[in-house]
Amino acid sequence: MAMWDKIKDQAKTFQQSQGTRGASGPGQGPQGHQAHQGHQVPGRSGSSSGGSKAQLIGLFKTQLASVKTELKSGAYRDASMAMCALVAAADGQVEPAERQRVEELIVSNEVLQNFPADQLRQRFNQHVDRLVANFELGKSEALQVIAKAAKKPAEARAVIQTGMVIAGADGVFEPSEQYAIREACTALGVPPSEFGV
Repeated sequence: MAMWDKIKDQAKTFQQSQGTRGASGPGQGPQGHQAHQGHQVPGRSGSSSGGSKAQLIGLFKTQLASVKTELKSGAYRDASMAMCALVAAADGQVEPAERQRVEELIVSNEVLQNFPADQLRQRFNQHVDRLVANFELGKSEALQVIAKAAKKPAEARAVIQTGMVIAGADGVFEPSEQYAIREACTALGVPPSEFGV
């Protein structure tokens, strides 16, 4: 669980800075208080770690929304679809129901609405098909597409955040999903520690 600590710190700091805008003092309101409590007891697992992951996903969503206007390039679109496919197929298989669930998350994602839904679906499914047919080959193709977003650091980070938002939507980060995200970080030249993986 230690890998979440640094990010919990970031999430907490971020939350407190958000909290001070509307409230008279920092950490006011039940949410700020809970986050603080959860962090103070590092030995706690279960609900507290689940909460921090949900906070983390919320943090990434906020960060992505703040740069939404910059995320309109084909490189970001293609790389984030390859990233989502890698996460969906991280354990080497994709159930039809899971494919559909991820597809729905993609087309309803605020930032990805910069792109036509059919473009997103097509690219996502193309990568998933390749991964299912030949995982190693499909993975290396996906990572090549992901690496094209490395030229712009903001886009590179957004690709990872998009993958994590989609992966974490079910509240669980599987070890295989974390591994896929680490590999994408390597392809993009972004330190995985920034994302707690």
